[in-house]
Amino acid sequence: MLDTVTLTVPGTTANIGPGFDCLGAALTLGNQFQFSRLTTGQVLQIDVSGVEAERVGRDEDNLAYQAFVKLYQAIDQAPPAVQISIQLDVPLARGLGSSATAIVGGLVGANALAGSPLSRDEVMQLAIAMEGHPDNVVPALIGGCRLSATQGNEWTICDVVWHKSIVPVVAIPNFELSTAEARRVLPKELSRADAIFNMAHLGLLLRGLETGNAEWLRTALQDRMHQPYRKALIRGYDAVEQGAIASGAYGMVISGAGPTLLALAPQEQAEAVAQAMQSCWMAEGVNPILRILQLNTVGTVIH
Repeated sequence: MLDTVTLTVPGTTANIGPGFDCLGAALTLGNQFQFSRLTTGQVLQIDVSGVEAERVGRDEDNLAYQAFVKLYQAIDQAPPAVQISIQLDVPLARGLGSSATAIVGGLVGANALAGSPLSRDEVMQLAIAMEGHPDNVVPALIGGCRLSATQGNEWTICDVVWHKSIVPVVAIPNFELSTAEARRVLPKELSRADAIFNMAHLGLLLRGLETGNAEWLRTALQDRMHQPYRKALIRGYDAVEQGAIASGAYGMVISGAGPTLLALAPQEQAEAVAQAMQSCWMAEGVNPILRILQLNTVGTVIH
């Protein structure tokens, strides 16, 4: 039985425009977790370093530890005393799946320490139950771009082909937006016209991601379910969007619940798009961090 497990969980971008709560992709930035059995008499020790480390809890309310305990409850065992070391590269409350990394990290780490009694699919079901929706935790666990759908209580996960020419560019602002606030502004009902609009655009987005077809992507990234309501919470959204598109992006969307903004761009325009997003947001009084990323195709990796 293992005494120490080290793993890396990728950050994610969810929704990608019209794929609200069902579409997500893993990105090439992530958090590292190490779980080690404690023999010192302590029940729990948590050490955190990296981006905004001072804001992460070191007690039983820590989300990675809650997930760790959840796994042991699922296999009807008492969780061992554990030291958790976390190295953060995914900023908190920015729409890049930080909570999903903690949930997946805690579940996968616990499963490995317990001798891997649960399959990856069983771990995934626990992760979805903890998060409440699959769009972040599924790609964080298994990588790639994933579409998730339910049939009864079961989840069907579909791999979405992502053309190698499509580059995700993220602009991470120096302010937060809580998921609760981002959900509060959403309408309780949609018109038939808006529902049809989103169904058509999600279908077109899947084909655009697969083929890299610029015309399809420019149309497909539009949405009527969440972005028109959430963008009012993000200062400078319209200016940044206009700058990204003028510099060659196919389009720009809110990453997850925001406030990080995601542009999809051809490889040759990615740097120009990043510079435009940064300068446009700075002109609005926001100081963002720009990252030109790639699709993470492997998901969570145990080292």
